Amino acid sequence: MATTLRPIYLVGGSKGGVGKSIVALALADHMQRRDANLVLVETDTSNPDVMKAIHAEIESAAFDLDDADGWIELVNYCDAKRDAVVIVNTAARNQAGVARYGATLANTLDELARRLVVFWVINRQRDSLELLREFGATFADATTHVVRNGYFGTADKFTLYQDSNIRKGIEARGKSLDFPDLADRVADDLRSQRLSVRKAAETLPIGQRAELLRWRSLYDAMFAGAIADG
Repeated sequence: MATTLRPIYLVGGSKGGVGKSIVALALADHMQRRDANLVLVETDTSNPDVMKAIHAEIESAAFDLDDADGWIELVNYCDAKRDAVVIVNTAARNQAGVARYGATLANTLDELARRLVVFWVINRQRDSLELLREFGATFADATTHVVRNGYFGTADKFTLYQDSNIRKGIEARGKSLDFPDLADRVADDLRSQRLSVRKAAETLPIGQRAELLRWRSLYDAMFAGAIADG
């Protein structure tokens, strides 16, 4: 697909605890500061932490991707927001919905004049990779970047991914990315206070803000490289 098409950035992982929400918050902050016309789609309807953190700054909508209606609503929303970049934060339970109904989005990307770019967040366990393989069967044409969450260690610790054929397939079209770890104290503030990164950078005490700015500079470099390559 042409790189001039408006992107849908989908932050996935299809399991809980890998760090999808914090990656979605960081991506939204990165795009905000580049003055992107941006909307957020929250699909974790039982625990919509990302939407609660940034809805005052970014137009947001929530859809349940466990059933067909949610996918129809997602496609219609993307159509209504043709001038906007869309960030989709997915829920841990969405894998079954992807398998059943994900073709609703996959088959309409051309008509929507959209390209799908996936940031697939992994930990060091095997199921992160197995779920990625299943996801790829539905969205074979997506540009997929695998995001190794630094909370779980440095890149060399992700040995299952490093030695896998999945990595070779990803890097033929996308990238393997390293998302920087954030000090627990600041990460806890983001979660417990439901803060956007922008709000946290304005309101947290000076020590926490210094750590936040360090973290922000690292993920800015990570996202900039991936987005520049489509």
